[in-house]
Amino acid sequence: MKILLTGASGLVGSAVARIGARQGHTLIGVTGRYTGPLAGLHTRLSLDLASPGAIGDLVRTFRPDAIINAAAISEPAACELNPVLSEALNIHLPTRLAERAREIGARLIHLSSEQVFGGDHAPYCCGDPVAPLNLYARQKVASEQAVAAAAGDLAATVRAPLLGGNSPGGRRSLHERMLTDWAAGKTLRLSTDEIRQVCHADNLAAALLELCSRRDLSGNLHWAGLDPLSRYELAIRLRTHLRLDPARAPITAVHRADDPAACATRPADLSLDLAPLAGALLILPESFATQLTHLAIPPALQAWVDAARLPA
Repeated sequence: MKILLTGASGLVGSAVARIGARQGHTLIGVTGRYTGPLAGLHTRLSLDLASPGAIGDLVRTFRPDAIINAAAISEPAACELNPVLSEALNIHLPTRLAERAREIGARLIHLSSEQVFGGDHAPYCCGDPVAPLNLYARQKVASEQAVAAAAGDLAATVRAPLLGGNSPGGRRSLHERMLTDWAAGKTLRLSTDEIRQVCHADNLAAALLELCSRRDLSGNLHWAGLDPLSRYELAIRLRTHLRLDPARAPITAVHRADDPAACATRPADLSLDLAPLAGALLILPESFATQLTHLAIPPALQAWVDAARLPA
């Protein structure tokens, strides 16, 4: 299958490229400013995805069988700082992709977020009402609506959770950011009552690729790991798995009530009901224990991790 992949240098996109190539797909990957190596791409293009005309020409030139949109500004704070650019990438880009997918009859897989929900009625089913608390979440809701309107049954929108995994640059995933902060001498202040259902990017990528050929599955869908865990528990389990000295990798437990302003924009519990995907796909959701075994130490942090480890 010929697949056009936007956001090919991101955590999810790079995983899609690697896994898709192993499965025999031809990946045309669109990257932004990242110039480092990327495995699995048959064709690599650097385009300004915020430009209105770029996508139409690209889709008409390559005429892919499927399109996976993994491009986004996904940090809520970054969306607030640059609302015009985030709107271009988070709403206008998927809208244009949906229009072009409909034009050529291509399958479209669009990546959304669990943050479309408000966090007070978990676990969330696919059809539950959305209640976005921040600009990023509102943009994702708008993108879901635009994709459904433009592409109809050709499109599947996957709401994904907080992601772990191994990013191309070693700085973007959950464990990479934690290790970077610890190596810089920082203490992680993490909530015991903010719940996320973290998923490894490789597992999500495999689900997105399988969906490319499953045109019977459309609309808004959910994918995540198996275990709803607090951010505090995630860090404790990572530290334990890597046998890091708590004095070198300190964690302080905090509570949502300690920061009322953050509570207004950060949902409390974003656990997801994974039906129908968890029963329809060949790929299975993973436990957090399994995800930990897939995590790599970024080369730049290997020396620090070796020094911070407790004796076996």
